[in-house]
Amino acid sequence: MPEPADVHFLEKAATLEAPGSPAPDGPLTGERCLELFDAQLGSRHLDLAARHLRAEGHGYYTIGSSGHEGNAAVAAVLRPDDPALLHYRSGAFFLERARRVPGQNPLRDVLLGLVAAAEEPIAGGRHKVFGSRPLHIIPQTSTIASHLPRALGVAFAIERAARLGLDAPWPRDAVAVCSFGDASANHSTAAGAINAAINCGFQGLPMPLLLVCEDNGIGISVRTPPGWIHAAYGSRPGLAYFHADGCDLADAYAVAAQAAGWVREHRRPAFLHLRTVRLMGHAGSDVESSYRTPAEMAADLDRDPLLGTARLLVERGAATAEEVVGLYEAKRAEVMALAGEVAGAPRLASAAEVMAPLRPAAAGRAEARAEGERVTLAQAINRTLGELLDERPGMVVFGEDVARKGGVYGVTRGLMKRAGAARVFDTILDEQSVLGLALGFGTAGMLPVPEIQYLAYLHNAADQIRGEAATLPFFSSGRYGNPMVVRIAAYAYQKGFGGHFHNDNAVAALRDIPGLVIASPSRPDDAAGMLRACADAAEREGRVCALLEPIALYHVRDLHEDGDGGWLAPAGGTVPIGRARSYGDGRDLTIVTFANGLRMSLRAARRLEARGVGCRVLDLRWLAPLPVEDLLREARATGAVLVADETRRTGGVAEGVLAALADAGFQGRAARAASEDSFIPLGDAARHVLLSEDAIEDAAGKLLTSSR
Repeated sequence: MPEPADVHFLEKAATLEAPGSPAPDGPLTGERCLELFDAQLGSRHLDLAARHLRAEGHGYYTIGSSGHEGNAAVAAVLRPDDPALLHYRSGAFFLERARRVPGQNPLRDVLLGLVAAAEEPIAGGRHKVFGSRPLHIIPQTSTIASHLPRALGVAFAIERAARLGLDAPWPRDAVAVCSFGDASANHSTAAGAINAAINCGFQGLPMPLLLVCEDNGIGISVRTPPGWIHAAYGSRPGLAYFHADGCDLADAYAVAAQAAGWVREHRRPAFLHLRTVRLMGHAGSDVESSYRTPAEMAADLDRDPLLGTARLLVERGAATAEEVVGLYEAKRAEVMALAGEVAGAPRLASAAEVMAPLRPAAAGRAEARAEGERVTLAQAINRTLGELLDERPGMVVFGEDVARKGGVYGVTRGLMKRAGAARVFDTILDEQSVLGLALGFGTAGMLPVPEIQYLAYLHNAADQIRGEAATLPFFSSGRYGNPMVVRIAAYAYQKGFGGHFHNDNAVAALRDIPGLVIASPSRPDDAAGMLRACADAAEREGRVCALLEPIALYHVRDLHEDGDGGWLAPAGGTVPIGRARSYGDGRDLTIVTFANGLRMSLRAARRLEARGVGCRVLDLRWLAPLPVEDLLREARATGAVLVADETRRTGGVAEGVLAALADAGFQGRAARAASEDSFIPLGDAARHVLLSEDAIEDAAGKLLTSSR
């Protein structure tokens, strides 16, 4: 069945008549208009081809750009080396930018994405995205508004990299452009990112960010109230506002040029409100007639941007109606021929091929212990951060309270003075913006080390790690990475302080993210070596790393008795990723643990040994990748394993440990002692739901009794 948009265009275009005398060109010349029309035509026929491929059983993706082809004008007024983070309806933008960069075959590239072909040059068959390194288009998935914090970070990084004298992928006067829909503009992620951009400008910090809201008035089936986008963003202090008709190419071109020029000159954010229509529904599976009236759909067809450009060409004498139809049909033939070529292209053929961009992090150097002054965990992290800042000019440390105050717990104290305010700085209190800055710095080739003040605060921004940082290498076949080390003050056991916002033991949201490196040090020497290993993996391999720092151990000095200094250790050394650390050589019981659990387990093991139980304690140190080889070695040495897990029974670390033992065919006995499935209450009540030394000792006794 023919698409109404296809039929309507051909019927109307064939009847266009030139005026008595050609209309004046204006900023958009007839020649330039023809070039942009070619991008618009290509985008439209890619949408039609997508539906054909799907109907024939060859294609998988039918969300199209029809009605949004006016965004070709935005591409036209920007430079090819302006970094772009694009909405999924940006086909014409993509084609127009590709036209200006030699050696591109964008029509075929998009079609390869539609059929999930392994040779597709950006995602390699993993998803259909608009992305290209030569075009400086950073690939984005379809998560609503999740790319806006990264766009914020990219814009910030353009100037900060130049200020620090670092090489960056983009020139110093570049503009970052980010496009999104009117429905996305209502998302809290968008609101937060735009607020952060305005806040930067308010502080006098350069923020060359062009926000392009392509407003078609509807999000899938939910209508955006008429006038809402203008009301919400048209008079925001600190945000320049420009409005254009995306169905009128001349207007879109002129206004987009003003907006881009304003951002490039003033280095402040601007909002380009591009009014569009949506043709052919949300996607091929969308029955638009179930929620829109025939009159509404007919009105959008009359505002078809391709028809508007055709009318413009005829009025200016750049083409006749017959020539317009000829161009339209020629583009159809070109696209459909390419679609036939790619229809049978090979797909990803194995799990190994699919997961290739998620390769395990390299283990790095062999483990080495440091010598010298023995310090606390907090001091070890502080010293290592300082050394890394000295060694790596592209490293930046930032977050809430990290600079002047030096962190809530003093972990970053003195670093701003040491490295300067351009490299160690405070952010606004918005975790999505903190991580968005990190995403931008990483894309710019720098090494961001953001701090999330408490683990509980991560959860409202976790998608910036899951849906943005971790997926970028996956959906770009490793062509883009997101090097970063996210420091997170974590876990519970802060006596007399907290409630669940400051005492949180939930790590499941991190543990299920493919490719994420999760470090969980307990001791000062391990913390120093693991932080350095994460920095190496981020900088050399583009890895995303999370360092979970146990708050309750930051300033601990003793292990068994007051004054024994048993928790102090020299800062330094190296710790390979994915390798555990063992204590003791008992033959009766292996206690597997991490973070606060290590100190509790060592103390419980001492009491068990006094009762004649030979114990060894294994500190996992890495929660991902899990040190399975070390785990199996220590488990088989005793034949009895107790997992002492301070996280919750449901979604806790013990689940993964016990599953690893089972998968490897471990024949011994295994049990766990874990915290309850509860939020953490204030004060002494926390002891009722958290793992304790007594619970570890009791569980060990039960396990050993049952194994005899």
